[in-house]
Amino acid sequence: MNFAQSNLLDQLPKQFFANLVAKVNAKVATGADVINLGQGNPDQPTPDYIVKSTQKWVADPAKHKYSAFRGQHFFKQAAADFYQEVYGASFDPEKEVAILGGSKIGLVELPWALMNPGDLFLLPDPGYPDYLSGAALGQVEYQTVPLKAENNFLPDLAAIPEEVAKRAKFFYLNYPNNPTGAVATREFYEQLVAWAKKYHVGIISDFAYGAIGYDGKRPLSFMEIPGAKEVGIEFYTYSKTFNMAGWRIAFAVGNADIIGALNLIQDHLFVSLFPTLQAAAVDALKNPERDEGIKRLVDRYQERRDAFMAAAERIGWPGVTPAGTFYAWMETPKGMTSEEFADRLLDEAAVAVAPGKGFGDYGEGYVRIGLLIEPDRLVEAVDRVGKLQLF
Repeated sequence: MNFAQSNLLDQLPKQFFANLVAKVNAKVATGADVINLGQGNPDQPTPDYIVKSTQKWVADPAKHKYSAFRGQHFFKQAAADFYQEVYGASFDPEKEVAILGGSKIGLVELPWALMNPGDLFLLPDPGYPDYLSGAALGQVEYQTVPLKAENNFLPDLAAIPEEVAKRAKFFYLNYPNNPTGAVATREFYEQLVAWAKKYHVGIISDFAYGAIGYDGKRPLSFMEIPGAKEVGIEFYTYSKTFNMAGWRIAFAVGNADIIGALNLIQDHLFVSLFPTLQAAAVDALKNPERDEGIKRLVDRYQERRDAFMAAAERIGWPGVTPAGTFYAWMETPKGMTSEEFADRLLDEAAVAVAPGKGFGDYGEGYVRIGLLIEPDRLVEAVDRVGKLQLF
């Protein structure tokens, strides 16, 4: 027998990067020494103190039972304590914290929990492709807001049409930004809070790269801004801060109504996270090694960033030096689309990059570079690109 998938699944956006992975794998299968700069998966191991903590807790029979539906109180309290310590923002652990199996879950399920079919939300362009999955599954409408180089890849709030701002229910933003590497300023966030209050729009801050800022500058949390908790929430994931991408641990903090809706939908979808992981997540936040470990990680990424950008400058490859994240946002040669450029690099130089078009219409003209290999291989990749004499 054959069973057709639902109309809802038919409406899901195509996974642009699945095609990229297939192309890379096909090139590798030829025996080519592919330097893969198209990925976004942290390459370093999870810190040893977190691994040892997990080993300890997994041996505790008390951690083998069902979790509380909305997560263990000790984890929610630790998340609230972390935000108070690092960002000076206070949260009620029961009403203003949600535990998530990775921040993607919260970002995608939010339209189900807080919007109705036909409602509108705003998405950044370029932006994280899975935001579109939330729109399709929630059967809601979206409009994109361009992030342009001339505005430091921050949305121009004044350019959002009045009728759009009045109709929008939520606005997703992501700083430090994937894919551009831009960071938000305090001035912009203050303007955003005022704009959100004026139009009654909820702000959803995707703070996935919150720990990764360069040149000694810590990225700004939206929740540090007065009034931010009134108008929105922020997602914080362990994937990048602690190299725990596969562990699927995250939390959200902020507005009690939004958090409450996320918790309610998760009551029906999950029984929170494996309690062992929640206990280890607390240890990750509270261990004395935390800050030094994060600093070492950021220093490693900065060394890679500096090596890559210096090599790119030598061959005349223009791009944006990232202020945060582990990505560089590099321009394509004139007259060449991002997919054409990516295909040529893979075919002729065995270098894989992510075409900017995969992040939205305003990503065209760029490719995203993942700084997730060591400096010598990054420089080798640029040297291969330079031999094509495209710049």
